Amino acid sequence: MSEDLFVQLMQFIGGLAILIIVHELGHFLSARALGVDVEEFGIGFPPRLVKLFKVGGTIFSINWIPLGGFVRLKGENDPSVPGGLAAASPWVRLGVLFAGPLMNLAVGVLLAIVFIYSLGEPVLDRVQVQGVALGSPAEQAGLLAGDEILRVNGQEIDTVEQLHEIIYANLGQEVQITYLRGEQVGEVSLVPRNPPPEEGAIGISMGYVVQPTTWAKAIPGGLRLAVDYGRSVLTLPFRILRGEISPEEGRPVGYKGMFDIYQQIRNPLWFFMVISMSLGIFNLLPIPALDGGRILFTLPEIVLRRRVPAQYENIIHLVGFALLILLLLYVNLQDFLNPVQLPK
Repeated sequence: MSEDLFVQLMQFIGGLAILIIVHELGHFLSARALGVDVEEFGIGFPPRLVKLFKVGGTIFSINWIPLGGFVRLKGENDPSVPGGLAAASPWVRLGVLFAGPLMNLAVGVLLAIVFIYSLGEPVLDRVQVQGVALGSPAEQAGLLAGDEILRVNGQEIDTVEQLHEIIYANLGQEVQITYLRGEQVGEVSLVPRNPPPEEGAIGISMGYVVQPTTWAKAIPGGLRLAVDYGRSVLTLPFRILRGEISPEEGRPVGYKGMFDIYQQIRNPLWFFMVISMSLGIFNLLPIPALDGGRILFTLPEIVLRRRVPAQYENIIHLVGFALLILLLLYVNLQDFLNPVQLPK
C-alpha cells in the first residue's frame, strides 16, 4: 500500500468514525438531559480496549474496532428497569431517538456551509489556468496552473470563451500571452497546435479566478445545498421508478464503494457532508431496529394511549436488525463483485 493510499484510508476511516460518534453523541446528550441513565459511551466498537473513566454512572471507553462508536442506554429494551429508556415516557423516548439523526443532519448542514465557503466565488472577468498538460505548448512555454491570463496578442481577456476563440483563430501561428503570477506580470510565446489534440490547442484547462466569499453568502448557499441533497435522497426511489436514473446508478454502496468514491473526491468536505446527511436520513426511516423504527413504535402510545407490548417490539427490532446485517453484507459484497462505476 502506497503512503498516499494509506493516508487517504486513515482520513476516510477517521471521518466516518467521527460522523458515527456524532450520531451517538446526540443520543448520549439527549439521554442525560432527559433523565435517562447511560451505562456506557464507547469510541469504536467492542471488544473493549480500555476503560477511560466513569462519570455520573457512565463508563467512557475506547474499543478495538475503530469504525464509529456506541451508546449503551440503561433498560433500552426493558420497561421494567427504572431510569431506563424503555421505562421513560414516549415523549422522552422520542427526544432521545430523534437526537442522533438530527445531530447528523445538523453536522451535514454545517459541513455544507463550510464547503460553500471553501469554494469561494468565481470572478467572472478574470480567466485562470486550472491545469497544464505534460509536453503541451503551454508547459514548454512555462505557463503554470494558477496563472491568470491577462492578454493574448495584446487583446484583453475577460472570459474563458474569449480566450478559446482567440487561441483557435490562431492555430499554427505564434501568439503572445501575457499572464499574472502572484504579483508578477510575465509574457510567453507559443504556437497553438493544428490540429488540436484531445487536450486542446495549447494544453491548458481554463476557469476563473476564485476569491474568498463571506459567511453571509456561504450560510444560505450551504443550507440550499444540504436541502437539495436531502431532497435528492428522499426522491431517489421515485426517480428510479420513473426511469430518470438507472437502478445501478442509485444503488447503495458499502465501505469499499464509499472509499472508492472518496479517492475521486477533490474536496473531502463535500463527501462527509453527503455521508452525514445520508446517515441522518437513513436512520429516520421507519425500519425496525433503526431510530425511525423505534420512533414509529412510540406513536400508538402517544395517539392511542396504548403501548405495543415490549416483547413483541423487541422481536420485531431483532428481526429488523438481522435483515439489516444481511443487507449490509450483501451491499459490501457487491462492492467487490460489481464495483461502483466512477467517472474517469
